[in-house]
Amino acid sequence: MEIQADFIIIKALEDGVTIIGLTRGRETKFSHTEKLDEGEVYVAQFTEHTSAIKVRGKAEILSRHGSV
Repeated sequence: MEIQADFIIIKALEDGVTIIGLTRGRETKFSHTEKLDEGEVYVAQFTEHTSAIKVRGKAEILSRHGSV
C-alpha cells in the first residue's frame, strides 16, 4: 500500500487536547474534531479535502519534518 499524503502524529501531553481538521476550498471550514486525554495518540493525514490541522492544548506533534 502506498501512502499518497503526508501524515502527522499528535500525542496529548494533558487531558482535553482538541484536534480540528480544516477543509480546503473557497471557504475554510471545520471538517472534524477529536478530543484526546493525556497519553492518547492520534494519527492524522492530509488529504484532498483536509488542508490544515489545528491543535489546541499541550501536545507533541511528530511529522517527517521533526517534532514540535
